[in-house]
Amino acid sequence: MPLTDTAIRTAKPSAAPVRMFDGGGLYLEVSPAGGKLWRLKYRYAGKEKRLALGKYPDVSLKDARAKRDAARKLLANDIDPGENRKVQAAAKVERAANSFEAIAREWFAKNCDGWAVTHSEKIITRLENNVFPWLGGKAIAEITAPDVLAVLRRIEGRGTNDTAHRASGNISQIMRYAIATGRATRDPVPDLRGALPPLRHENFAAITEPAKVGELLRAFDAFQGTFVVKSALLLSPLVFVRPGELRTALWADMDLDRAEWRYFVTKTKTDHLVPLATQAVAILRELHALTGHGRYVFPGRDPQKPMSEAAVNAALRRMGYDTKTEITGHGFRAMARTILHEELHQKPEVIEHQLAHKVSDALGTAYNRTLFLKERKAMMQIWADYLDKLKTGAAIIPLRGNSAA
Repeated sequence: MPLTDTAIRTAKPSAAPVRMFDGGGLYLEVSPAGGKLWRLKYRYAGKEKRLALGKYPDVSLKDARAKRDAARKLLANDIDPGENRKVQAAAKVERAANSFEAIAREWFAKNCDGWAVTHSEKIITRLENNVFPWLGGKAIAEITAPDVLAVLRRIEGRGTNDTAHRASGNISQIMRYAIATGRATRDPVPDLRGALPPLRHENFAAITEPAKVGELLRAFDAFQGTFVVKSALLLSPLVFVRPGELRTALWADMDLDRAEWRYFVTKTKTDHLVPLATQAVAILRELHALTGHGRYVFPGRDPQKPMSEAAVNAALRRMGYDTKTEITGHGFRAMARTILHEELHQKPEVIEHQLAHKVSDALGTAYNRTLFLKERKAMMQIWADYLDKLKTGAAIIPLRGNSAA
């Protein structure tokens, strides 16, 4: 007789396993401990076999019968249900290993050591928040242009077109890695060219008028925040490096006796040397008393991590500056480039090399950190001295009896 839900629910365990048959090879096995397991008995190639169909009540009577019927259809087509399950399980494992997320994380792990910490954090966060939830489980070889476009449209719909473009670039990099490692045959991202609105490139807000620079420097002196953040503010215009390079600066890279800061620029893949003016060395020596025992020059709340990437901009806003229209942490670079050239008449090539831009010399030699070193050391001291004058007003309003000031 076919089983009923009532009979299954009320079945009691015995000293030996009890089998309750439903028909067509399906039965429920009640163990001495009280567990109830579905089994299917069948014959294939002259041999009797059994297939586990799950545990009751997780698998209901109705579900067990559906699984039995599906297995019998396989048998009718000369397919062993047990072997088919093994094949499907293996395919599932392979699919998971070749999913977009698995390969993306593999790509990330192989590349992140060569990136700045901020850059790698932004990439993995972008993928985890915007891409993995929708593409992560898909087999990478099966991802199509419409699949990618749906993800990008979702990002764009939030009004974050820049993030959509960056996500598109990351997806393309991952697809190309999958192609190179034999897990995919093509990158669908180029098929989407023109599908997203173009980016409107805007320059970083920067103050380039000497009088306003003086006001800014005086605001730094009056800043009431933490000593670490204040030191970062004071040092930012003196060294005019990229904000991520400043906040992740390491004491191991600083040689205060030689007045040099050497580090690797991940953006251009080059070594860089920042000559430190006497004013910069003084700031760093004072800060060293507080943070010199640790790894980072500007540690965050967790000393094992650098200062937050938002710290400098947050401090600027706290002082009343609009970081979108007036000055941003990146704006010190434009400030230095403009004033060094227009007001202090420094050579453009020397300025560009100090900005760690990837440029070539007259012989086509790629940038190296010692090029124009003598000129750059002199320029950095001239710049620091000029900033001091701007702060006191001496470089804008001639002092009485000292017209050359």
